[in-house]
Amino acid sequence: MVSIDKDRLKNTFETYSEIGRTDKNGLHRLSLSKTDKKVRDQFVQDLEELGLEVRIDEVGNIFGRQEGADPDAAPVLIGSHLDSQPYGGRFDGQLGVLTALETLRSFADEGIDHRRPIEIVNWTNEEGSRFKPALMGSGTFADEFDVDETLSQTDSEGTTVEEALEEIGYRGDSPCKPREPIHAYFELHIEQGPVLEERDRAVGIVEGIYGMSWLEVTITGDADHAGPSPMHSRRDALVAATDVVQAVRRLSNRVSDDVVTTVGEFEVEPNSINVIPSEVTFTVDVRSYDDKVVADLVERVETEVEAACSREGTTYEIEEIWRIPHTEYAEKVRTTAIEGAEAADISYQSIVGGAGHDANYLSEITNSGMLFAPSVDGKTHNEAEYTEWSDIVDAAFAYAETVERLAE
Repeated sequence: MVSIDKDRLKNTFETYSEIGRTDKNGLHRLSLSKTDKKVRDQFVQDLEELGLEVRIDEVGNIFGRQEGADPDAAPVLIGSHLDSQPYGGRFDGQLGVLTALETLRSFADEGIDHRRPIEIVNWTNEEGSRFKPALMGSGTFADEFDVDETLSQTDSEGTTVEEALEEIGYRGDSPCKPREPIHAYFELHIEQGPVLEERDRAVGIVEGIYGMSWLEVTITGDADHAGPSPMHSRRDALVAATDVVQAVRRLSNRVSDDVVTTVGEFEVEPNSINVIPSEVTFTVDVRSYDDKVVADLVERVETEVEAACSREGTTYEIEEIWRIPHTEYAEKVRTTAIEGAEAADISYQSIVGGAGHDANYLSEITNSGMLFAPSVDGKTHNEAEYTEWSDIVDAAFAYAETVERLAE
């Protein structure tokens, strides 16, 4: 069995967690920010110290390659992402990158010979919190997004991805596409849900991931004085918007057992205490493992928006800013992950994930798979996000065993 150095993994995790650590022991490390530059610098340094061939592509994805006994064999790709949500947790994404790093370090310690090359990767802008859409780096790599389109995306301040990459020095020269066929992609991530903890399982072998749609809704009314304006004559964009928010919440109970719906961003104009709101922009996130259900949800949201605006005399626009179908991961990777968990004597179960991951887009171009570590109370995307260290160690052993088998 591969001997993971538990102390080294923990020390590395704590070192990386200091880069963007919040007062509440979370992580604030938005993609392509100055803090992201610092963690990227640390990552590149660690790759170089391990003797890996480092390359950076044109959208900032960072790769470190360890050759195998057969340099002509298709490589195994491992890793995740180092960017975080605003004031998010320390485990989301980062744990996957650092477990992959420890796997390669352990292989080097033990002199493990693997036939296939192994490449570790940090994907750019997985979270989608600064730049939209999410999964930007992996999606561009898998040819789901055009490179020029990706580079032209802007944040809330109008800064483009290209400008941000140039500013932090991570606009690479390598084309953002596979250099060769990829044998498999394998990613470790926290579950971001309560199932593994509730069922007392150390790891989850991921069968697939929910499909989802992101909508941006803009409702437009008329600004007016909060005092003299009679109630019957108002065209209040906020009243219509809040009706939609409640309707979106109720939709999750009406369509399918696995449906989840969320309004996550909400902006009001002019946002003054004594002015009737003239414009409200908000996002709607709908998810299900059934793509037909997602499509139905999108139609139902528009119906609810139309009805709310009709009642209030407002107008609306809806833009679907992202749609991704559900993902079913490769059976050969799932089978190998089961073999890895059994070899490491780690308890496991099959599981379906509700969050999007870089492995989704990689599944379009290779055999893709994931391993989940438990999340305490299922909490994620906030500073209280936590995974017990014993569960991290178990997941790391199962992950390393799986990577070794994939690389053979």
